[in-house]
Amino acid sequence: MKKNMNPRKFLFIIIICSTFGGLLFGYDTGVINGALPYMSKESQLNLTPFLEGLVTSSLLFGAAMGAIIGGRFSDRIGRKKTIIFLAVLFFFATLGVSFTPSVTLMIIFRFLLGLAVGGASVTVPTYLAEMAPSESRGRMVTQNELMIVTGQLLAFTINAILGNTMDGNDSVWRIMLLIAAVPAVVLFFGMLPLPESPRWLMKNEKKDHAMGVLHKIREKSNVRGEYNQIDATVIMEEKLDKATYKDLTVPWVRHILFLGIGIAIVQQITGVNSIMYYGTEILRDAGFSTNAALTANISNGVISVLATFVGIWLLGKVGRKPMLLVGQFGTLTALLLIGTSSLVLEGTAALPYIVICLTVMFLGFQQGAISPVTWLMLAEIFPLRLRGLGMGISVFCLWMVNFGVSFIFPILLAGIGLSFTFFIFAVLGVGAIAFVMKFLPETKGKTLEEIESYFKKRENQKEDIKTKAL
Repeated sequence: MKKNMNPRKFLFIIIICSTFGGLLFGYDTGVINGALPYMSKESQLNLTPFLEGLVTSSLLFGAAMGAIIGGRFSDRIGRKKTIIFLAVLFFFATLGVSFTPSVTLMIIFRFLLGLAVGGASVTVPTYLAEMAPSESRGRMVTQNELMIVTGQLLAFTINAILGNTMDGNDSVWRIMLLIAAVPAVVLFFGMLPLPESPRWLMKNEKKDHAMGVLHKIREKSNVRGEYNQIDATVIMEEKLDKATYKDLTVPWVRHILFLGIGIAIVQQITGVNSIMYYGTEILRDAGFSTNAALTANISNGVISVLATFVGIWLLGKVGRKPMLLVGQFGTLTALLLIGTSSLVLEGTAALPYIVICLTVMFLGFQQGAISPVTWLMLAEIFPLRLRGLGMGISVFCLWMVNFGVSFIFPILLAGIGLSFTFFIFAVLGVGAIAFVMKFLPETKGKTLEEIESYFKKRENQKEDIKTKAL
């Protein structure tokens, strides 16, 4: 990289290269949507609804493990090195799932692929949050969300193209999965010349190196002020022991972890990934043929990308909490309408078209409001010393809920039908709205250090009130 490159251009390069981790996240979770119908037909696999759920959710269980491991790993060896390692894991796990001869090996390699997905889901947003100036942190971090949904759109589009051009070839799913090896290579080579996070460098006593990175990614007038702010935070935290799970017993840290886990669960219990992973199956259940469902499902990917652009723009205009609430009310409405229309219009020619319109509506609110806020807040609420650990635990919970939803969805679909399955998600959505209204604070416009200070002061005020009461 050129030493005199404009900081904005350099940050743009950092965003593009690192968010290929998000692209892989999106492609590897979305590609199963179109691959499942063909995997179920192939005699080598012969998937039942139970095995469909297991194959799909094995990646998500791996992602839950990867979130924990990735968070700790990135704290130990650095954000950059962790992302490079994940690129290697993405590549070899992709080869494994593409050429597997049995369902058992498929599940094992999907789990390994999940480790990479989970690690990326923690490390890439953390890296971006720590590279970004406070005034544009929301926009930078949500670029990863944009790449996730772009990866899913890419998967849906490739699925539709291959499914329609190679109709009759039950092994077409192997090509669908194999394509993910390409962005893994791009991520590996793209990350090699990029710098490490200045916050991680400061924490690991590489202050000169951190200053050099800040000069590359900030305007000269802002370098010294941010350096001093990070340095003050690190010095204060050096007085404390190394971050361990015992730190989570500290009341103000425990409160942040409670919020982090809650935010993660709120994103998943809308049932968003039942649509992202089983959209083709949902549309087939509603009445579309396989090829028509593959093509119609592209609209889910398109609206996800467009809505994410809107979400990125909104993050600079409105607060995190109202944006999340609007998204929750919108998805709840869509879920109720999907359930009702599936019940009332079952067997009619209009149903599949109504369902695709409602899933598009659902994803508009989900990807335009809920998902951008989720990943941004998870990246910004935890203090520096505990960021990797805290975000790792929160994202672990996110992936475990994702795992549960994805495993049970095809079983519910086969057992109680489309309408009642979505009514269940609607009930959970009501609980999610209640959580956001009661517990979520506003973090818009605050630096990472100011957010940490807010939670500490809040806990001190609570202690003072208790002391006075006694």
